[in-house]
Formats: sequence, C-alpha cells, structure tokens
Amino acid sequence: MSNKVLGLIGFPLTHSFSAKYFAEKFSKEGIEGYKYQNFEIPTIEDFKAVIKNNPDLVGLNVTIPYKEKVIPFLDELDDEAKEIGAVNTIKIIRKNGTVKLKGYNTDIYGFRETLKPLLQQHQYKAFILGTGGAAKAVEYVLKKIGLDVLYVSRNPSSKKEIAYTDLNEFAVQDFSVIVNSTPLGMFPKVDVCPEIPYQFLTDKNLLYDLIYNPGETLFMKKGKEQGANTQNGLGMLKLQAEKAWEIWNQ
Repeated sequence: MSNKVLGLIGFPLTHSFSAKYFAEKFSKEGIEGYKYQNFEIPTIEDFKAVIKNNPDLVGLNVTIPYKEKVIPFLDELDDEAKEIGAVNTIKIIRKNGTVKLKGYNTDIYGFRETLKPLLQQHQYKAFILGTGGAAKAVEYVLKKIGLDVLYVSRNPSSKKEIAYTDLNEFAVQDFSVIVNSTPLGMFPKVDVCPEIPYQFLTDKNLLYDLIYNPGETLFMKKGKEQGANTQNGLGMLKLQAEKAWEIWNQ
C-alpha cells in the first residue's frame, strides 16, 4: 500500500518549516500512511509536472513566490482564497482518472487566531510592510477585525500604499500595529530589518513579524527596545498547518 503524499511547493525551499512539522506530527500522533515532501520548483510552470508525476499526492502547501501565481492552475477556490487572491493550501481530489485542484488560504486562520489575543483597545490602525501573497491574508484579517490598513511599499502603486520614507513619528504612533510580511531579517540574513523609524515606537505599538526563523528578528528586537509588544510567525505557521491538515482530511 503506497503512502498518501503531502507536500510543499515554493522556491527556494532550503528552510522549509512544513516538512519537519508534519514529520514530527505523524510520529508524535502515530499517523500512518502519509509522507510529506518538498517540491522545489524554479518556475510555476513546473507545477503541472508535480501533479502529473505524483499520483499519490493528495495535498500541497504553497509558499513564496507562488501563493498568487498558482491560482490559474486550480479548478476551484474557497470563498476566502477567492476574495484575497492568494492560496497557501491545495486539496487534490482524484476520482475515476480525473484530478480536481481546490485552493484555500489557511494563513487567514493562523494569523487571526494568533493576533486577536494581542490586540488592545487603542490599536485600530495597522501598517503592513510588503505587498506579497502573505500580506493579502494579513490585510483580510485586519479589515475583518475592524482595523484601518495601509501598505508600506518600496514602490507605492496605489492609494492604499505609502513609501517607507513617509513613515515618521506621527505615522508609527497613529498606526500602532505594524506587521512585517517581507522576508527581511529571515535566516540566514538575520542582521537586516525593514527600514522604519524604530526610535519613535512606544509601548503602545504591536510589532508582528510573519518570520519564524530566527525566533526573534531584528525588527522585533528593535521594537522591544522601545517597549513595543512583539510576536513572531511561529504560532501562525503551526495553526495554518493544522488547518491545512484538517482540509486534506475532510
């Protein structure tokens, strides 16, 4: 009896959390009949071959840079993934020789559940640093909770985006929640961080970094030095993984 295969697509996948997480989960919970593997694909065009050449594949996670690019290859999206235009989980349904691919976004669940306990009453405006696929899930959650949101981008291209150079004392105190959705500060380049005016942060700020390796990024460290509350992306990652597992086994 062959194993059901789960996996991760992205590029590069040198520091993937998912494979290790699921291997430990299967071992700890005595789950048999599954294996999890990485599919490092240099271009999204290689996605079709992954599906075709792995007949036991029943589910995929999707990471940088394919959360948006994978959508045209899917047959169906769940409502939230459709609304935000980003997918991080795919369910593969094989029946009578046909293959159906449905996309979901479990980042939404992971981010929402880890953010809610941290929010304070005065925090009703948020900056999102970066504008990639992960940022879309963050924006969706923040708006649903009722926060005003602005993106901070190196090249602002719409009314809901401002430049890093626009950030000043007033801005970072008014928009007291700041979420880093960029890869800046991620292992191995741990000595970099987004260019925001850290000196103006206070204990009224919450800095949430989607990065989980290292456990404390330079972005978080600099915030903490000013008294800000900080959170990394590990809890979010674990919750989104559990939600994906739930979807694959529905």
